[in-house]
Amino acid sequence: MSVMPDGWQPAATPPALQEDEVHIWRIRLDLAPPFVAALYGVLVADELARVARHRSGDVRRRFIVARGALRSILSAYLGAGPQQVPIGYTCYGKPILMATAELRGLACSFNLSHAGELALVALSRGREVGVDLEQLRPELATAEIATRFFSPAESATLAALPGEERVRAFFACWTRKEAYLKARGEGHARPLDGFTVSVASDRPAQLLSGCEAGDAARWALVDLDPGPGYVGAVAAFGHGWRPVCRQWIGSPQLVGA
Repeated sequence: MSVMPDGWQPAATPPALQEDEVHIWRIRLDLAPPFVAALYGVLVADELARVARHRSGDVRRRFIVARGALRSILSAYLGAGPQQVPIGYTCYGKPILMATAELRGLACSFNLSHAGELALVALSRGREVGVDLEQLRPELATAEIATRFFSPAESATLAALPGEERVRAFFACWTRKEAYLKARGEGHARPLDGFTVSVASDRPAQLLSGCEAGDAARWALVDLDPGPGYVGAVAAFGHGWRPVCRQWIGSPQLVGA
């Protein structure tokens, strides 16, 4: 299953998040300076420190917009101010909502990924979720990188594909694997070649064998089409959920900035 670009409906505020849904927000990072300044104003101390460490203006801007938009989106779901959203980190560095943050009595899981001038935020209720976004960069889709990071079955499937199809399949495979690992919350503590996903970009995303026995039956993957030049995927625990995609256009306060 793939979510096409016309499925990203513009919205400033979120729809109700149902238990059988995963909400995915697409965020443009190339915002005008007044919007960037407004989002800078919702960051907290550790995020401001990270901004200060970035030397590149573009890197700073992208981080500010991605994290500021994340806080704005989470605040709309939780009914709290952006700076009051209690974001913490696991021992593997995955951002999480602290135990005090609940959405109508159920834990809310989220994940963030950004590449180039886009970011994706995924949210769910009562299930772990991971999302990954990558730019299509043909120079990286080499047999050497596939052999180093992908499982033998994935590498063999990629090697049998023609040129342009191989590039898109390479990044489809990469995002599916990253989304699954991010959903598990272990980051790169697990090697990318230790499990296998479906590879062909024109076939449904699927976890074929997981990090642990039984994972293939417990986790579901969905491909995302964020737009030209990008590939994405979302992974969530369980089956029977559906993706709901929105294009973030800023909170009502930011629209007036």
